[in-house]
Amino acid sequence: MFEAAGLSTVAIVPIRSVAERIRPPRALAVEFPLGLPLGKPGDADFQHRVLGAALSLLEKPTGPVLEDFPEAIRSRDTEPLVCSVPPRYDPDVHPAVDEAQGLRAAYDRAVARHGRTTVGSHASVDDIPEAIGRFARIADGEPWDQVGLDGSAGRVGQDIRSYYEELACELAEAPAGPWAVERWFYERTETGKVLLEARRKMQEAGAPQLAWFLLSPAARG
Repeated sequence: MFEAAGLSTVAIVPIRSVAERIRPPRALAVEFPLGLPLGKPGDADFQHRVLGAALSLLEKPTGPVLEDFPEAIRSRDTEPLVCSVPPRYDPDVHPAVDEAQGLRAAYDRAVARHGRTTVGSHASVDDIPEAIGRFARIADGEPWDQVGLDGSAGRVGQDIRSYYEELACELAEAPAGPWAVERWFYERTETGKVLLEARRKMQEAGAPQLAWFLLSPAARG
């Protein structure tokens, strides 16, 4: 509609295959983390290069046009967040549950600082430790459909991940780079490791895809 009205448009797309299917008039495909369409936060020169490459597509006489930005930001280029987790406190519960309970104060500080949270779509913050315990039982070999989780397990997993991501910035020693929080969660925390193993067990057991697929990014599956 914009183009028909004489207004030229440009899109910056983080997933090239989507642009290939939709075929917008002009699109710049970027290999950046989702949520960072201009690449590096705080790097004005880099962001200006992205914007310049996108706006240069207006010079193309015909479309659809799809070009790639020559620089990429990949997960292997980013170190995990330097973020300490609390030592074991309750030896009677699973290490991941103990970890989550020990991090509650950091989560509460994050919510107080920002005045909002994305936790709660399927599991409240008070439910997080119990939910982690259910995934831990799956990771340890119990059938996924006998631990009190249903087809919404993947959504519960997203609440768990949001809990960790929001509190991480309260504990981090420096600003987070692209994928740094994700890498910290899945590579450095007990809960991240539990979700990865539970995802694998659920997939192998033939659980519905939506029950396990959302427990981690597809690249970690």
